[in-house]
Amino acid sequence: MDRFDRYWIGIVVGLVLPAAFGLTYIEVMHLWYALRTLQFEAGGVLSKLLLVSVFPDLALIFVFYTTDTWRLAKGVLIGALPYILASLMVSM
Repeated sequence: MDRFDRYWIGIVVGLVLPAAFGLTYIEVMHLWYALRTLQFEAGGVLSKLLLVSVFPDLALIFVFYTTDTWRLAKGVLIGALPYILASLMVSM
């Protein structure tokens, strides 16, 4: 597992996983209609969607910390920060 313990791998995973989870969440919850009709009002559904999409990253951070892959966990945390900051900016 040491060969995968790299910051850049964590950053890539941290950026891609929330986007994939968010799109899956939109598909499962049938939110495409709201997206098409621009009912994603600021501070409403969009900020919650961004926060929900970060949950898989938080689970991965926990798994990586328990397996002592510190650099990978830090990279995932850095990759999740844009989603968290965007959620905070939209909700204000």
